This record gives sequence, structure tokens and C-alpha cells, in this order.
Amino acid sequence: MRSDSHAHPAGEKLADRVLEKTGVDAARCYQCGKCSAGCPLAADMDFPPSQIMHLLQLGEFPEYAELALRSHTIWLCLTCEICFCRCPMELDIPKVMDALRHESLATKKVNPKAKDILAFHRAFLDSVRYTGRLFEMGQVVDYKLRSGHFLQDMLQAPWMFFVGKLHLLPERVRDRRLLGRIFARSAGAREKRP
Repeated sequence: MRSDSHAHPAGEKLADRVLEKTGVDAARCYQCGKCSAGCPLAADMDFPPSQIMHLLQLGEFPEYAELALRSHTIWLCLTCEICFCRCPMELDIPKVMDALRHESLATKKVNPKAKDILAFHRAFLDSVRYTGRLFEMGQVVDYKLRSGHFLQDMLQAPWMFFVGKLHLLPERVRDRRLLGRIFARSAGAREKRP
């Protein structure tokens, strides 16, 4: 058993933790493949959605849970819900992907290919946390610093500034204390999860 703060009881399967967090029972998936057939990003994934569900079903083998947590798929998922709409068992696969992303982050098993996705996600949340809404210029700068892609899309910035899409100063919400409480409550809820 691991000694970190996210250690789980011996024998507890990843599928059980996903079920507890999402209410989605991976064992109900009968591998029809409709989720993978409809997924717009399935061709770019290391494991299409149906295979992620199958990895969860093989939970008695820890190496399969490890494959699910280290997959690039969980980070590529757009949560567009096409898989959910197509599923004859009405399994909310986007919820599963979100739970797997959380678990992957908590256990430090994030796929290295997801570096830019995480950089964008954190830049977005930082922008909202400090201004109360999206501040595009701040997000762009934050993303560039986190990702190291300093010159990527550099020619787009002047055009976006001149047409009014990028502003130099953020517009802030009135009562940012409420916003701080939302982020604190969210962080507290994450810490209380098993």
C-alpha cells in the first residue's frame, strides 16, 4: 500500500472508486463499441473509450488500472457526451473520464503527452480564480509560461488585440470573496475524497 495521502484501502479497485465518485458502474458496459465509434477523437487516443471501460472492468489486475490512469485518452476526452448519448446502457463515460483525470492527478500518474492540456487547464482556472472570469491575455501569458510555447501563435496576438478580442487589463467581478470561497470549498472537497 502506498504511503501518500491518496492511498486507498488494500484491494480497493479503481472501478469501485470511480463508481463511488460518479455513480457509473463500469461492469455494466458490455463492450458494444458504440462509444468509441462515435468519439470524434478516438483515432488520436491510445485507448478508445470502450477500452478504458474494459480496463476498469479488469480491475483485479492493478496493471490495467495503471494503464487507464496513465493513458492519454482521459486527457483528450472533450466531454462532448457523444459516447453517453450512444451508450445503450446509458453509462456517463465523460464522468468516468473526469474521475480518472482527478485520480491520475492525485496519484501523479499523468501521461507526459498531457502536459500542454494541463498547462491550459491550470492557466484557465488561474484566470478565473484571480479575476472572476476569463482574462484572455492573462491566460495566454500563463499558458505560455507553463508550456514553454513562447512563439506558438505569436502572429495571432496582434490581430486579436486590434479587433478587441484581447484586452490588456482584466475585468473583475464585484465580490471576489465569494469566488475565493468557491475555490476553497472545491479544494476542500477534493481533499476529503478518499
